Amino acid sequence: MATLAELVTLRTDLNPTEIDHLQRLLGSWSLMSDLSFSDLLLLAPVAIAADSSTGFVIVGQIRPNNCPTRLSVDLVGQTLEYNVLEGASTHGRSESWFLHHEVFSPSLRIESFPVRFEGNEIAKVLRLTGGHQHTVSLYEQLYADAYNRLSRMVVEGVFPFAEADVYVEGSPRVGDGVIVVDEATQVEFASPNAVNALHRLGIFSPPEGRYLVDLSDELVVVAKSLEVVEPLVAEVGRRSEVAVLLQAIPLVASGEVTGAIVLIRDVTDVRRLDRLVLSKDTAIREVHHRVKNNLQTISSLLSLQARRVSGSEGRSALLEAERRVRSIALVHEVLSREPNDQVPFDDIVTSLVAMAHDSVVTEQSVEIVVEGDLGEVGAEIATPLAVALAELLQNAVEHAFALPDAAEEVDGHWVIRHEELIGRVHLGLRHDDEGIEVVITDNGRGLPEDFSIQTTTSLGLSIVRDLLQSQLGGTIEMLSTSAELGGGTVVRFTVPLNSPQ
Repeated sequence: MATLAELVTLRTDLNPTEIDHLQRLLGSWSLMSDLSFSDLLLLAPVAIAADSSTGFVIVGQIRPNNCPTRLSVDLVGQTLEYNVLEGASTHGRSESWFLHHEVFSPSLRIESFPVRFEGNEIAKVLRLTGGHQHTVSLYEQLYADAYNRLSRMVVEGVFPFAEADVYVEGSPRVGDGVIVVDEATQVEFASPNAVNALHRLGIFSPPEGRYLVDLSDELVVVAKSLEVVEPLVAEVGRRSEVAVLLQAIPLVASGEVTGAIVLIRDVTDVRRLDRLVLSKDTAIREVHHRVKNNLQTISSLLSLQARRVSGSEGRSALLEAERRVRSIALVHEVLSREPNDQVPFDDIVTSLVAMAHDSVVTEQSVEIVVEGDLGEVGAEIATPLAVALAELLQNAVEHAFALPDAAEEVDGHWVIRHEELIGRVHLGLRHDDEGIEVVITDNGRGLPEDFSIQTTTSLGLSIVRDLLQSQLGGTIEMLSTSAELGGGTVVRFTVPLNSPQ
């Protein structure tokens, strides 16, 4: 479905500031729909050059939140001819008019009023009524009066307010509770739900006829809204036990402030759940932080132990174990910052590349280039993926660039070939709907002729193979590239998104 901006740009002559005004109206007219218990349509005149038809294009539609809708279909994007609206009652008249159109029930009645901006009529609002038989209550009559005052503000170009942007997700609606006050904040009426919300604030006296500021100092936001003539939102409450959300919308007629509509919603339970979620997130972050600290302690102990081992084989084994523990710690470090189900794996890749750089012990300079990204990956695969990637990067920088393959013996002396002075490792990353693909290439000495990842006796590569194939349900292949392509090794592995756990 096209957006309002797309519709009016393609099919009307409205300018950007007029479009912004209509956007603000769509952001706030749920209040008018609820107060009038009616479906509302927003119509903009079709530009003759943009459409072969004439009339109005429907650019907005809203249904009331507190009663059944009169329209079972979405009409945004459809066009109404000019003659369809002939005879529609304008705002302020009492006569009714039946809308004759194939998508509407014959029993529906229409009220039309213009939307003005800077003195110009830029659109129309249609209010659809009828179709439901019920007794009109006193509160519905009071709501209708508030709706009429708001619609007059639309006609005068005052509503929606130009600088206000308070119609956000979670804002109160009429069904939550509504209070109407005069220009001095004296309460004209309050709905039963509004009275209940006031009770949560410790206000038990009947509000009708009282001034809000006399009922509670916390309700001063309403007086402030009338003073600045702008909608204001505030959350008030008694200590941390109660939370009530207030939204004050000034009512203006002929340039004079005549009162305000105050929407009020008890959000105590919502805030309690927010605190529980925040507390849970904090606890999860703390767990990951402690796991990271413990792993770093183990890593440090392994490093210290390696320094005390005299044999090179034992020292190498301890350092490899230390590196694997450190790669797991990187995952928990990221999770300790944001304990989501998805992990921003690019942060981990950066640390793994830095770790591989730090471990270079050959006489050659090794350059690691990263291309692409993995974005966010599931937390359940982040740890095995990090360990596998760390192992393969380490294998590339440690074994691909050994000195004998980077030099040649001449008259009993090793001479380094100039074209091999810099070792290069390219890390290609891709994450799409099918899964994850990682390709690691180097310009080193390549693999032995009889090498197979499935039968390798290398502990590190065996760990990588088992993690990728058994735990993540992926595939891995390793092969040497031809001399014509520069030589070296290519490692490619994939992990499906629906990998078994």
